[in-house]
Amino acid sequence: MPARFMHPRPSSIVAALYTARDLEVDVAILHGPSGCSFKHARLLEEDGMRVLTTALADNEFIFGGQKPLEEVLRYAEDHFAPKKMAVVGTCVSMIIGEDLASAIDSAGVTTPTIAVDIHAGFPENIAGVLATLDAAKEAGWITGDELVRQHRLMEKANEVEKIRGAASQAYIEPSRGDLKHVAAQRLIECAKSGVKGVAILNAKKETAYMFADELIALHDASPGANITYIANVDNRGLPKVRVDAQRIRDEMTKRGVPLEVIGALDEYGANGDALGARIRELAPQFAFIVGVPHAIPPEYTNGIECFSVTNGPRQVAPLHAIGHQHVLVEIDLHPKTLGVRDIVESEFGAVIRSLAR
Repeated sequence: MPARFMHPRPSSIVAALYTARDLEVDVAILHGPSGCSFKHARLLEEDGMRVLTTALADNEFIFGGQKPLEEVLRYAEDHFAPKKMAVVGTCVSMIIGEDLASAIDSAGVTTPTIAVDIHAGFPENIAGVLATLDAAKEAGWITGDELVRQHRLMEKANEVEKIRGAASQAYIEPSRGDLKHVAAQRLIECAKSGVKGVAILNAKKETAYMFADELIALHDASPGANITYIANVDNRGLPKVRVDAQRIRDEMTKRGVPLEVIGALDEYGANGDALGARIRELAPQFAFIVGVPHAIPPEYTNGIECFSVTNGPRQVAPLHAIGHQHVLVEIDLHPKTLGVRDIVESEFGAVIRSLAR
């Protein structure tokens, strides 16, 4: 693995915000400048969590911002009547040495509130996830067993990215992937030829609301095909993750997709060997893998014609490098799956349906 990346990487601050959302936090307060993580803050409000900022100005970078934080905490409690709140640090609050827990105490709020001391200078964004979960454990929001489980899952997800993902090279050229209509035509040919296939949903959390549509589209296009459908929609994880898995599993079943369940929505990085073992048992001639295809080690897919769908433009080259012949990208998938409660039509799914008519 390279010592330093030269393409943008995910932020630990943003990871902390998403984890707060998964813990069903009603209001998250970013203690920093108004522009910090603004795009994701706005997107998360589409998902039902209010995100406020202390909007620290340059003079407060020097003299401190505890008073504004206390004011925002009281405002949040008075205006939104939240059941849970989280104060999430930023680079500024770290540099000036803000005591987030002390500000929560001094604000006098009665809403259960955690302090997440985090900044964007960590080499891996999982630091934001783990900092939030550590605080949640201290507050009694999750069990010690779940904290241990989450640490293990984050380590495995990180490992996958370093070995076969967007953290595997110093710089990866972004790509829109292969032509969707060409790949869809070939996928339909494989499905209708009668050869054995496997279709796998191994998606990260809410992204499964769109990735699931691609398995549904394949089933719609060739309902009698010799394809085994597998999805990571088991009932494990943080509160929102479990609810999302149930919704997706129920809708896929209702729409006629016969599912085997292997793994949960937060186990996408740790699911590779279990999925690989099932692929080896099935011995398919083609595999359709959506979400985080690179979680499956290539020794399980060697010799199989692989159709992979990712939402990461920098994941195309690494997937081609491990032998996946057809790699497609669902651009802007993540913003389209925030705040949804039902499966969303995917671009590749729409192409499959159009060609199958």
